[in-house]
Amino acid sequence: MKVNKRMFLFALLFILPFVWQCNKEEASMARKSVVRAPVDTVGFARYAWQMDSLMKRIHRLQNKQLLNAIIQGKVTPQSEFKVAVCPHDDYGYAGYLYPAVMEGIKAKTVIIFGVAHKARLLNLEDQIIFDTYPAWHGIYGPINVSDIREEIIKALPKNVYQINDSMQTIEHSVEALLPFLQYYRKDRQFVSILVPYMSFERMQKIAKPLARAIAKVMKKRNWQWGKDLALLISTDAVHYGDEDWGGKNFAYYGTDSAGYQKAVQHEMEIINSCLSGPLQEEKLRRFTEFTVQPDDFRKYKWTWCGRYSVPMGLETAYWLAREFKQDLQGRLIGYATSIDHTPLPVEDLRMGFTAPAHMRHWVGYAALGWE
Repeated sequence: MKVNKRMFLFALLFILPFVWQCNKEEASMARKSVVRAPVDTVGFARYAWQMDSLMKRIHRLQNKQLLNAIIQGKVTPQSEFKVAVCPHDDYGYAGYLYPAVMEGIKAKTVIIFGVAHKARLLNLEDQIIFDTYPAWHGIYGPINVSDIREEIIKALPKNVYQINDSMQTIEHSVEALLPFLQYYRKDRQFVSILVPYMSFERMQKIAKPLARAIAKVMKKRNWQWGKDLALLISTDAVHYGDEDWGGKNFAYYGTDSAGYQKAVQHEMEIINSCLSGPLQEEKLRRFTEFTVQPDDFRKYKWTWCGRYSVPMGLETAYWLAREFKQDLQGRLIGYATSIDHTPLPVEDLRMGFTAPAHMRHWVGYAALGWE
């Protein structure tokens, strides 16, 4: 039987939109079922039993350090950090500093500013990076991404951000914080924002509209900063030494005990002059002057991996504070290095260490909170 070509084309044009819409809906449903898997399966906890055991171990073996950090940092059960800085290294190394920070994070929704360690591989710079995942792996079940992500993105100028699941999928600095966030509150939601290479001037241009977008979301929901929403910044401090750094020498003061002390003193100078006390824009600029080269913002001057996430997160907090007519005060909760205390034993918990720790290869950890 011959088919009328005109009728066939008409039928095809009639059916195709429905087929396309069905495929689109199926793809959307499939996407909504995807949970972002963990990248680091060694240094961080992946299961509830690991996390529960780890917390008991911290309280048993590092209780003195934890209590000192909480007492000296004045973290109380009533603390509601609006902004905080937390390490993201192996739990066995950074240990007690994680709960010392998380004790003060009370908000259900947390915006996390993470490092984009491998941004160079994907040629990323000058834009903050979002993802599309509906949820990420959590120790007590998937941890949901807040729907404020889409509202924030919609409110931003198109040239200040991009959505890049490839970058978000290979980065570990955000996922390190999620088990502790979920440990303290099972209904936690979050938004991941990665910060690749950019100058401080570029951060200023991005942070102001980002703060305005966040404020818009908060005002719409009648949220209080610290109680309903908090900003959390992921960073390790200095990466120091002349071994196992990909052939690079980061031993700025040498690798003997005197060099170690000078390096820690330099760390304290950065923290005390740039981060502690009133949150001020000139202090954030000073932080970038400490950590990146003046003639090339892509190059280290002092090896904090969070040389972009810290000023971007705090610059956003600065403008958000102005939106709400508030003043923020930062305080050091604690500082440690991977070699100034005995690492937590974690091998029996099916965890481990992703890098060595000795005088020629060590990492610093800073924990701070702003209220």
